[in-house]
Amino acid sequence: MQIGSFTLAAPVVLAPMAGVTNAPFRTMCRRFAPGLVYVNEMVMATAVVHGNAKTERMMTFGADEQPRSLQMYGSDPLVLAEAVRKVCGAGQVDHIDINFGCPAAKVTRKGGGAAVPAKANLLREIVRGAVAAAQPYDVPVTIKFRMGLFDSLLTYIATGRIAAEEGVAAIALHARTAEQHYAGHADWNAIGELKAAVPEIPVLGNGDIWEASDAVLMMRETGCDGVVIGRGCLGRPWLFRDLVEALNGRPVAASPLLGEACAVMADHARLLVEHLGEDLAMRDFRKHTSWYLTGYPVGGEVRRQFSGVSTYSELEDLIAPLDPTIRSVDGGERIRRGHTNGPIRVVLPEGYLDHLDDLTIPDDADVLALSGG
Repeated sequence: MQIGSFTLAAPVVLAPMAGVTNAPFRTMCRRFAPGLVYVNEMVMATAVVHGNAKTERMMTFGADEQPRSLQMYGSDPLVLAEAVRKVCGAGQVDHIDINFGCPAAKVTRKGGGAAVPAKANLLREIVRGAVAAAQPYDVPVTIKFRMGLFDSLLTYIATGRIAAEEGVAAIALHARTAEQHYAGHADWNAIGELKAAVPEIPVLGNGDIWEASDAVLMMRETGCDGVVIGRGCLGRPWLFRDLVEALNGRPVAASPLLGEACAVMADHARLLVEHLGEDLAMRDFRKHTSWYLTGYPVGGEVRRQFSGVSTYSELEDLIAPLDPTIRSVDGGERIRRGHTNGPIRVVLPEGYLDHLDDLTIPDDADVLALSGG
């Protein structure tokens, strides 16, 4: 599989996740599996255009990172096109992904994120502008979206057709609705339907890939061209190594012992300290400790201590007495990490669904941090 001029070692893409897929996390993933597409945290197009210190820090890539992939969010066609033009013109990125799947209420209540595909004409203008802005720099544009707002308003086929018609390089479907949020099971049948409807460009499936075998099964059942990995890699960056092996027909290694997992955890924390400074990094890393320990029978008190870690040396002290030979419990890889909540009430602007063919631009300029959907 290719995205632009980049040939992937396997058809696998890291989903952008707010507060997770920063430069240190992507570095850890690349150590296990170079040659894949690891997408940075999502940034607001408005913040890119007007300049924002936090956004600039988020748009940090490793010196050896290739391709440099960035996801953007925006609902104003002109602003998003200008943001794309700015980062491409500065040579900051090799690939742009646009988010149309965020189900956060603070976004959808203004008609943004997962709400945009309900307005096909607005969606087309946004996509057309982004592709045109990136084209002079030979930067491919991809888009990620959900099945629709809810079961009674499914838009994924129309969204895929618009993407193909407007020159998008590849599309990714999170096979849940915005209303479903992260609950229940992803509907892989929708991925197969999308691939059948949009055969001319690569279609990637996203949702419920917890082990490498899930990716093999998804591609076999749906005919999709590749997979997007979100929550399954939280605390498990070695999942990308497993995916490369499985998708190339090679055997997959057993889950690492606790000692191996903790060594990866410590290395990840060290990189994050270098990136953010120790105080901010270690507070941010607390959620990662829970994910790294998921599946290992270490006891509730140990987990509680890790969840309050404040310094890197404290992390090392907590790791030291653990038995490095402990194995993950059966099925430990499938224990869900990250978001599990849903279904939710989708919040939209008043009258938003009354006129689905209009080009009203949502007022989302003040929403600066949100989930990748």
